[in-house]
Amino acid sequence: MKFTKKYWHKIGTFGKFKISPRSSFREQLRYFYNMNWSQLLSSTRLGSISSANKAERSNFEADYDRIIFSYPFRRLQDKTQVFPLPEQDFVHNRLTHSLEVSSVGRTLGKRAGEKIIDRHSLTGITANDFGTIVSAAALAHDVGNPPFGHSGEESISSYFQRMGKGSWLEENCSKEEWADLKSFEGNAQGFRLINQKEQGLTLTYATLGAFTKYPKRSSNPKVAGQVSQNKFGFYQSEQAVFETVAKELGLHKLGEASYTRHPLAFLVEAADDICYNIIDLEDGCTLGLISIDETIELLKPIVGERFDAEKLAEKKFLHEKLGTLRALAINELINQSVEVFLANEEAMLKGDFDTSLTNLIPAAEALSSIRKISVKKIYRAQIVVEKEVAGYEVLNGLLEILMGSLIGHLKGEPTKYHKMIRRILPDFIQEAVDKPAYEATRVMLDYISGMTDKHALTSYRKLKGMVLPSW
Repeated sequence: MKFTKKYWHKIGTFGKFKISPRSSFREQLRYFYNMNWSQLLSSTRLGSISSANKAERSNFEADYDRIIFSYPFRRLQDKTQVFPLPEQDFVHNRLTHSLEVSSVGRTLGKRAGEKIIDRHSLTGITANDFGTIVSAAALAHDVGNPPFGHSGEESISSYFQRMGKGSWLEENCSKEEWADLKSFEGNAQGFRLINQKEQGLTLTYATLGAFTKYPKRSSNPKVAGQVSQNKFGFYQSEQAVFETVAKELGLHKLGEASYTRHPLAFLVEAADDICYNIIDLEDGCTLGLISIDETIELLKPIVGERFDAEKLAEKKFLHEKLGTLRALAINELINQSVEVFLANEEAMLKGDFDTSLTNLIPAAEALSSIRKISVKKIYRAQIVVEKEVAGYEVLNGLLEILMGSLIGHLKGEPTKYHKMIRRILPDFIQEAVDKPAYEATRVMLDYISGMTDKHALTSYRKLKGMVLPSW
């Protein structure tokens, strides 16, 4: 089915997407069918047929509460943000980072929601609902991260990549499943965790949509210029789950297992961008990796007219100066991000917007300067790199031992050593040997990636015989 040429003037060009009478029906239909907020803000829970809630709190507030009391979220207190296994208690970990991203996300969502409700005359939804959805999704955004952050992700991915073509595990996985294993992704692991029955979360469709920044599978190629297609947001094991979410929310389908973002996912991403840029800089200054003078110069362009050198000089302690600058900078970045979001809201509903909000705000250049300095002086600082290398080796060592045992059992050829390793693992891991290769491996990766930094290090030392267990 094709639209006739008489509709050409109605379709035309939207941003970088040009629709012609020769375009596919899916592409043509996309510009006549917009996503709508009533559907995007679905308070129905995954697997339910009703959004009814007799409690005094909304379903979105219940989402937030369920996440904050969950086991995967609690484990973030001992997972790396930037500085692995920090000895200073004032340096951020994944837990404090997630709480701060959630706080910023609530403000972003609420301010944007106020305007959207008025703009579309929405009923039955409040600005607080917008804020709570973004806040809940932001709270959970890092629950899938493995020990030692990005170094941990790389270690897990490289373990499977080194197996190479023709390995037993690859031959017993589909092409799409093997693509999952070769590229461990914290976002996809997070989506897996929050949808596991064992966790008991059963979140609303709206929160699940806002959580998913990369709505595509791993085997789909990256798309230049489209931020939502840079990574992937679900594994083969959860593809059907996400497709159910996408259908319920009315997300546009871009191709096989690939969709447009939920608009509120842009706000979740912005909250994360704001926090890690500003807070990592603050931590770097606190640890002496960047001077206070350089930090001030980096933040001044963001703070703008509200910067007052005299008042800042009155602050006696370093943490007071940094706290003042942080508050001013984050508030300004929130204001700018909301303005850009609202300016592009119509394009988001059409599926014709796929850029990070913080790349379009007036302070984008200042944030870029902060990132460049942070890479040079913080992320590549010797103490950070040394601990990243150590973390990489810890996870690689755990994988060699634990996956080696699992594969030996899956092949039906376990050695005595493999059997000993199996006996010391939790029951749900021991039972994984009865599953197909991909499913069993996913269960093992749930266990390893779910470890805290210290748990991973302790387990590695015990399995390597570096320390002996004590009574």
